[in-house]
Amino acid sequence: MVELPGRLEASRVAQVRARAAGIVQRRLFEEGSLVRAGQPLFEIDAGPYRAALDSALATQSKAEANLMQAGSVLERYRPLAEARAISQQEYVAAQAAHKQAEADLAVARAAIQTARINLTYASVSSPIAGRIGRALVTEGALVGQGEATPMALVQQTHPMLVNFTQSASELMRLRAALDSGLLKRAPGNHAASVRLVMEDGSEYAQSGRLLFSDVTVDPSSGQVTLRAEIPNADGVLFPGLYVRVRLEQSLASNAILLPQQALTRSTQGDTVMVVDSEGKVKPRPVKVGGQRGTQWVVTEGLQAGEQVMVDGFQKLRGDAPVKPVPWAPPGSPAQTVPGAAPAAAPPAAVAPAPAPAASR
Repeated sequence: MVELPGRLEASRVAQVRARAAGIVQRRLFEEGSLVRAGQPLFEIDAGPYRAALDSALATQSKAEANLMQAGSVLERYRPLAEARAISQQEYVAAQAAHKQAEADLAVARAAIQTARINLTYASVSSPIAGRIGRALVTEGALVGQGEATPMALVQQTHPMLVNFTQSASELMRLRAALDSGLLKRAPGNHAASVRLVMEDGSEYAQSGRLLFSDVTVDPSSGQVTLRAEIPNADGVLFPGLYVRVRLEQSLASNAILLPQQALTRSTQGDTVMVVDSEGKVKPRPVKVGGQRGTQWVVTEGLQAGEQVMVDGFQKLRGDAPVKPVPWAPPGSPAQTVPGAAPAAAPPAAVAPAPAPAASR
């Protein structure tokens, strides 16, 4: 289990823009409410667009009349041309006039379709279902002059997406452990579960699923971007909210959980202080397989039953023996990861052997 910082974002975001130029006459929604896909949001003055449609309809009527006349002339000329009563040039001109009339009618019909589309743009609708924010324009504003004016923002917040990053080296180390069999892959393609920890420390009630990991490593940070999907039917989560993501990537078959203060991390590696059979404390290198809550998952270097020093480091005096006593942490004592044998003894706080034992 690893815990990584992340940010929430809406699964779909649509900027509502004006596609028709004109004056905003009405706002048809309540700011902050849920809207349906296709729901009207604004009305723009449609007078010029209705006039353009009427003009296109009149042009179509004129084109239909011209086509009727050209067709009549062509039908009259056809038997005359067969009888050679008119010249071939006159008959060809009649055919060309008829085709020209047909083309003019097609252009008029296309103009009507364009005018109707522009008329629909006067009613601005929501392209997606979601929660709409504040209106970016008011009644009386002139929109759509030269560019598509932003009018509102609609965000689909169920489900939500959370973006977070993990170091590429950590991902490679985990993959190597999976390939070697040291770690077992959790059920599912990538992770058994994705949980969110809110800013106040509470855990979000519903779990999510990992969608993908980016195939490119950021050269400036060495991080790989991950994305997960989280249900949000109750609307508790909001876009832009900072959270921590608990991602279960693998299950350790034989590992031990240790409090974070028991482990020392340095460029040379990770070490813990182990109490031997003579009561002496010696450092021992270990390998850490990740983090689970406030504890480290140790996959190599410790055996069940060994005593690990958690507290009392300031009482160490050279190579003198110590008296280990059970450690009383704020939470639960060290334990094994599910599937590992239980430790015979918990981590210990130590004191010099001659002195009274004290747990800190």
